[in-house]
Amino acid sequence: MKSDEILLLTSTEIKSLLTLDDCIGAVEHAFCAQGEGRTIPPAVLSMHTESGGFHVKAGLLELDRLYFAAKVNGNFPQNSSRFGLPTIQGVIVLCDGGNGAPLAVMDSREITSLRTAAATAVAAKFLARQDSRTITICGCGNQGRIQLKALSRVRALKAAFAYDRDCEQALRFSQDLTSDLRISVTPVSDLTAAVRQSDICVTCTTSRQPLLGSEDVSPRTFIAAVGADNPQKQELHPSLMAASKIVCDILEQCAVMGDLHHALDAGVVTRADVYAELGEIAARKKPGRESQEEITIFDSTGMALQDVAAAAFLYEKAQRDGSGVRLNFAAQEKGECNHA
Repeated sequence: MKSDEILLLTSTEIKSLLTLDDCIGAVEHAFCAQGEGRTIPPAVLSMHTESGGFHVKAGLLELDRLYFAAKVNGNFPQNSSRFGLPTIQGVIVLCDGGNGAPLAVMDSREITSLRTAAATAVAAKFLARQDSRTITICGCGNQGRIQLKALSRVRALKAAFAYDRDCEQALRFSQDLTSDLRISVTPVSDLTAAVRQSDICVTCTTSRQPLLGSEDVSPRTFIAAVGADNPQKQELHPSLMAASKIVCDILEQCAVMGDLHHALDAGVVTRADVYAELGEIAARKKPGRESQEEITIFDSTGMALQDVAAAAFLYEKAQRDGSGVRLNFAAQEKGECNHA
């Protein structure tokens, strides 16, 4: 690719280039780099509208070269019912961190889904019991599907419960994932009963009220709280946070927009009560699970370094494979466009 060309990758091309296993590996590397102090803190900017909102997440990550990426995502929970559109839409811009040159523009939806589930898988490697076999997925949309697939990569799951306010969606989820993963996936209407029977629980909803409290979760459980990515959202009751070992993707970010934010506001935990950031554990600076009986929580608000890692992997693989469309903004001024 010429130095003045920019690579364009669509969602279809991203699906063919980035596997879940590749994304898990890239995301774990990013958390390790963060935990080893080899990154600067990533940044986030959020703006809310009446029916949704936008956030911009940006970060720098040193790989074979220094990469910068900025993701602009719109998140509108009613899009499907109102407009037939995805809940999340956006783009990632990848740049050379050494000279500022734009390298690629990518559809963000597939990357966001994969890197979010990949972070949960990395957290589960360190925080879920090795003998975990049963999982509850709370929220049976696309993210719930990818979460279950990602967890099946790091734990030998035998059974899953699927909970969603939309019972038909939970049923479809169960049928599809039973076939895909060849494990028993059962739709349930009682979330608490399912979680009490589970070793792992993932919440990936748009809830603004707690879904689980301390009385709903058994000892020995690992919980990944994925849905609360702005200050208005909440999935876990502060009492559950206070009773558990809390691990954040980024402490400062979780303190203002994750489930940790609500526990801090309630006065039941302090920042000092947070056990670690996931990067510290991935880099072996701190141990993960320390006893069979403890409840561990991964408060996942989405770290920009995950996006940089996934986008850089995609860019390098697309370069090798000759995938995508090459654009030359300067050439377009003359009515020219170069295609792969």
